[in-house]
Amino acid sequence: MTSLVSRFLQTLPERAQALGTRLHTHRRGISMAVLSLLAGFGVAAFGIAPMAPDAAELPVRVIEEAVVPHSSIDSQLEALAGLRMALQRNDVTRPGDSAESLLRRLGVQDSVAANWIRNDSVARRLLEGRAGKLVTVSVGADGRLQSLQARYPANGDATDIQQFTRLSLRQADGQWHASLELAPLEKTSRLASGTIRSSLFAATDDAGIPDAVAVQMAEMFSGDIDFHRELRKGDTFAVVYEALTADGEPINWNQGSGKVLAAEFINNGKTYQGAWFGEGKGGYFDFNGQSKRRSFLASPMEFSRVTSGFAMRFHPIHQTWRAHLGVDYGAPTGTPVRSVGDGVVDFAGQQNGYGNVVQVRHSGDRLTVYAHLSRIDVRKGQRIDQGQRVGAVGATGWATGPHLHFEFRVAGRHQDPMVIAKASETFTLNPQQRPRFLQAALKLKTQLDVADDLRGQPGRRIE
Repeated sequence: MTSLVSRFLQTLPERAQALGTRLHTHRRGISMAVLSLLAGFGVAAFGIAPMAPDAAELPVRVIEEAVVPHSSIDSQLEALAGLRMALQRNDVTRPGDSAESLLRRLGVQDSVAANWIRNDSVARRLLEGRAGKLVTVSVGADGRLQSLQARYPANGDATDIQQFTRLSLRQADGQWHASLELAPLEKTSRLASGTIRSSLFAATDDAGIPDAVAVQMAEMFSGDIDFHRELRKGDTFAVVYEALTADGEPINWNQGSGKVLAAEFINNGKTYQGAWFGEGKGGYFDFNGQSKRRSFLASPMEFSRVTSGFAMRFHPIHQTWRAHLGVDYGAPTGTPVRSVGDGVVDFAGQQNGYGNVVQVRHSGDRLTVYAHLSRIDVRKGQRIDQGQRVGAVGATGWATGPHLHFEFRVAGRHQDPMVIAKASETFTLNPQQRPRFLQAALKLKTQLDVADDLRGQPGRRIE
């Protein structure tokens, strides 16, 4: 048997070659045979199909069966008929709103409810005070008011980021009732990024970032970047910040934002990063655990416009060229002015061309001066902390308009405040806190990377 298989395998190439030659020689006859075979199958199919039964001749059977309704169908129909359909609408109160105009804008046609809102001592708070209250109504199919909730700053304080006031109007036993309560604001995280084209605020506006967040970013990196003189077109940033909601609704007071949790700024090719760490009076640290807080702030006001730097200038009153031994910040009258560092008030009062002025003495024989104030909020000998308010912008003394004149003196000699702020001492994270900080920083760094991917997509944010 083995020998037969062996001889067959040996002759296999010759057999294959002979078969190929025969197919080539008789290809026409073989093709005709295949076609005939296929045609035969077609005829067979054509002949078999008519043998199927006609559907019209098949027997028809009618089956009848009684359907017994569920025993509770009547109660279900009654419940459905009694169901009150309601539609929810949202809007904000506007200056000059009346009860009728507000309800009409919300699609409510209910003169009884409008009259009650006007006359009830609690309900009419809906129309009192500042406009901009978030209002949600539930409206019945007949257009009448079913319920109303308004949310607005707690005690009228738009800077309170912890809680809000909830005004609720509801019906019970055919009577309207109003209630007021304080409720906590909820915090969610948002991610965003942008590119500098002209200014920081223009870039954050393009990215849909509130101004309050832009100010915090400028504060965080004020010791690294002089945002008045060193900002470059093409600089980029990414930020993770808190967004505030009331009962899940985004708020429109305090710009709806809380604390900046982490940020990255690339200025002139150099990267700066920072993240918030700590409870209560925490602070910003870079991702190596070095505090972003220095002994002195870069500016005595939140992000503002420098109108005259530490250099020679043409004096607007004396009409002569002379050294300007400080920095002038243009801002509206009443803008808060803060101490750039911890210290003791050395002088608070009027002084010649300075007008209303405050002088604060710091460690290391250093002195800061805040001049042309419209008001003074500290007294001589008072110990104050970095960032504490000392007064407000004004135009007292030799001033052509509202601004702050700020000086920094070391051992009696005037120094450039911008240079001093950058060179001032920093604080290091407590070694016991470092492992916990690094863990939190890693998570925030991942979120910053995601925020960075949003760059070039205006208005896009991730919550």
